[in-house]
Amino acid sequence: MKFTATQIAGILEGEVEGNPQTAVHKLAKIEEGEKGSLTFLANPKYTSYIYSTKASITIVNKDFVPEQEISTTLIKVEDAYKSFSKLLEYYNQVKNNKVGIESPSFVSNSASYGDGFYLGAFSYLGENVQLGANVKVYPNAYIGDNVTIGDNVLVFSGAKIYSESVIGNGCVIHSGAIIGADGFGFTPNENGEYSKVPQTGNVILEDNVDIGAGTTIDRATLGSTVLRKGVKLDNQIQIAHNVEIGEHTAIAAQTGIAGSTKIGKNCLIGGQVGIVGHITIGDRVRIQAQSGIGRNVKDDEVLQGSPALTYGDYNKSYVHFKNLPKIVNRISEIEKKIDSEDRK
Repeated sequence: MKFTATQIAGILEGEVEGNPQTAVHKLAKIEEGEKGSLTFLANPKYTSYIYSTKASITIVNKDFVPEQEISTTLIKVEDAYKSFSKLLEYYNQVKNNKVGIESPSFVSNSASYGDGFYLGAFSYLGENVQLGANVKVYPNAYIGDNVTIGDNVLVFSGAKIYSESVIGNGCVIHSGAIIGADGFGFTPNENGEYSKVPQTGNVILEDNVDIGAGTTIDRATLGSTVLRKGVKLDNQIQIAHNVEIGEHTAIAAQTGIAGSTKIGKNCLIGGQVGIVGHITIGDRVRIQAQSGIGRNVKDDEVLQGSPALTYGDYNKSYVHFKNLPKIVNRISEIEKKIDSEDRK
């Protein structure tokens, strides 16, 4: 896809300074720009690159005034960074605006879908599936029986959405994600063998939830596993059965959350965090990477370590962790002196 400077300025409500017919077909960092590419300048540290960049078009702030000769066409806007982000969003909308049903694929006779629907090849829609408008399901995706999906949802290649799952408006489910697999429910018998506990609940994703590639969200044993509005999950995260995650909480890669834990709103959880089951974590909690959470957490706590301490206590303790060999040697010397005194 090609866009001219005039078209881009129209999208961004900007002003063109240079050739309005200059066309671009790809994006680039300003220091790596080449002919046919679009870039932006928002950080003053990168200003020197605008005089050497070969990018055809550069988005800049309105107050930018070149101090040397430049070859790139400028589009001047109020905020270059926000405008570039807006353009990326627009580009994704255009790129993902596929429609129609590709062959081979399977669509149950009882499935329904709204306007602007796209189904990629080798995908499957089960019985009684209900899809809203502008849903895009990419090749090799699976959507099981009785799944409900809202408007403007993207389901990327290889994603699996098990039966009875409910997906809200504006959600994004990336490749390899699995929504609604069975929770890890087994009971041991007298022979030490395990019997499976049926997992009869479902998964509910509210509006504008993003699920990263390879992330798994288990269905509830009873009731629902729920991710509230605006939750953002990174890649390769495990969410166990009956977990609830509050609005606008963001969780980084490789975190694992055990069953029936409740997490509040606007929390930030770092990568490789482990959280035990059946606890409650409050609102606006910050958990540093690789921490282990084994207790209830109050609102606004900041935690680090395994088992996790409050962030301030952890940093104070870490000073002593590093000095442990010296401290042990000093204690040994004191003990020797005490022993020597006792023998006298």
